[in-house]
Amino acid sequence: MNRNDQDYLVQKIRTQYTEKRYTELDALRELDAKVKRPANVFAYVFGSIGAVVMGSGMSLVMTDIGATLGLAGVMVPGIVIGVAGLAMALINYPIYKGILGNRKKKYAPEIMKLSESILNK
Repeated sequence: MNRNDQDYLVQKIRTQYTEKRYTELDALRELDAKVKRPANVFAYVFGSIGAVVMGSGMSLVMTDIGATLGLAGVMVPGIVIGVAGLAMALINYPIYKGILGNRKKKYAPEIMKLSESILNK
């Protein structure tokens, strides 16, 4: 092992034991995550539910699950359920953009103030 490799390993281990300082950049990153996280969580959850609903309608139409469940006419309910899931998937992005836009408006002054203080240093 050469000297550069040793120095790298020593520095890597050393950083694990040093106290991490909380900087303004860390605060800005946390604030940015605070803005985006609720919109992302909503989009993932609502989109997943929409995909499951759409898949349930499709499987009701395309397989014999309806007969197994004891349903006689499964075509119309399957199509309705599938279209409902498709509608959920289609409106997911506009709702996400709305939530994100509202949160950006709410936190914009804080983010701008913090970013200005970082840039002016």
